[in-house]
Amino acid sequence: MTRRGWGAAAALVAVIGAAGWIAAAQQAPDEESLTFLGEPVTIAQLELGQEVYAASCASCHGETLKGQPDWRRRNENGRMPAPPHDASGHTWHHADRQLFTITKLGVSAIVPGYESDMPAFEGILSDHEIAAVLAFIKSTWPERERGFQARITAKEGGGS
Repeated sequence: MTRRGWGAAAALVAVIGAAGWIAAAQQAPDEESLTFLGEPVTIAQLELGQEVYAASCASCHGETLKGQPDWRRRNENGRMPAPPHDASGHTWHHADRQLFTITKLGVSAIVPGYESDMPAFEGILSDHEIAAVLAFIKSTWPERERGFQARITAKEGGGS
């Protein structure tokens, strides 16, 4: 092969490699291929989720997902403070479908009669935005918590 042939081959390999890197970059940046409701999570979805979380959730659950102080102790009104969504909380103990239902329809959709200060986001956020927020939250969990939550989600039949 001539120098020109080798140069063209090298350029082709570089283009194919770059295309593969771009395609991989469009997926969530973790080795387990983060999913929500059985669908792969993309970088664009995580960015949207982070934006929507900051605008709609952070005022109660904290900018860094730490929740409200004393989140395990009832407020004066008898309701529980907003829990953390990081690994120190219990969000990762719930399947994807359950988290989606709680966010969209409120806690009482899962626990009938339960009163919570958290609003139902139906009519406020689209299903796409809710899924993006929950995918963003999941993306912040350490591998151990993500794995546990993925197994619960699979067991419940809601994808991982």
